[in-house]
Amino acid sequence: MANNNSDTKKGIIIKSIGGLYTVESPDGIYICKARGVFRKTGDVPFVGDNVEIQENVIVKLDRRKNCIIRPPLANLDQLIFIVSMCEPSPNYMILDKFIAISEYKNIKPIIVLTKTDLEDTKKFLDVYTKVDIEILKIDYDNKNTIINLKSKLINKKSAFTGNSGVGKSTLLNEIDSRFEIATSEISKKLGRGKHTTRHVELYKIEENSYIADTPGFSTFETNKYDIIKKEELDRCFIEFKDYLDKCYFKDCSHTKEKKCAILQAVEDNHISKSRHESYCQMYEEAKLIKEWEL
Repeated sequence: MANNNSDTKKGIIIKSIGGLYTVESPDGIYICKARGVFRKTGDVPFVGDNVEIQENVIVKLDRRKNCIIRPPLANLDQLIFIVSMCEPSPNYMILDKFIAISEYKNIKPIIVLTKTDLEDTKKFLDVYTKVDIEILKIDYDNKNTIINLKSKLINKKSAFTGNSGVGKSTLLNEIDSRFEIATSEISKKLGRGKHTTRHVELYKIEENSYIADTPGFSTFETNKYDIIKKEELDRCFIEFKDYLDKCYFKDCSHTKEKKCAILQAVEDNHISKSRHESYCQMYEEAKLIKEWEL
């Protein structure tokens, strides 16, 4: 552990638990508290924040490029969505919500398919190859698929998410065997199925390469902070972008209007019907949100 001194140091928060923040700086690891003024301003330090510290106190938070509230993570480069082809089968609506949120937060989405040997991927690929999003298949008998995924994580801050049973823990252990120890320890503390912890940690796999390890969360929670306004939702569906300025009505909602370019693209099979159905459901949910809730 690094020694205390009064010099200002720059670093990144790699762990947060019980009001203490573990900060990694070029010359060591520091356990820090946050200045009291942050509580007054409502600026809560997140794992992933770039900070300045003095005498084991966080004195400044750098401007974030993005953040997710649950789990509390800042400055993510990528969200890796683990999707199982069976047991459990893909939940298209949940996946579409998270892809939209990642677009809204300016975080690159990547889909990783598991259990592809047990179920045909054609139906899934028919939907998502129409979206400009990277899709990787994992085959544990082919180590190159793991190597390929790991190459996508270099010099990035990435977070993995997926419903229970999709094989997230198995995949993380394949990427770096040190994950196995952390996962087993956490499982003993939490007990199966419990979601009581808010402990979040950035796990370093290589220099400047981190994976967010989020025990206690089977998936990222959508909440009022992640709700996208209905006026901004269409920009979060990647494949809509080429059609947005071609609708007859400038305030087109792309749900039922005549001469809507999006609806025409769905009819012409350029946009997946299931993706458009997800958009319509999210649009109806967004219509119910009051301004004071945002």
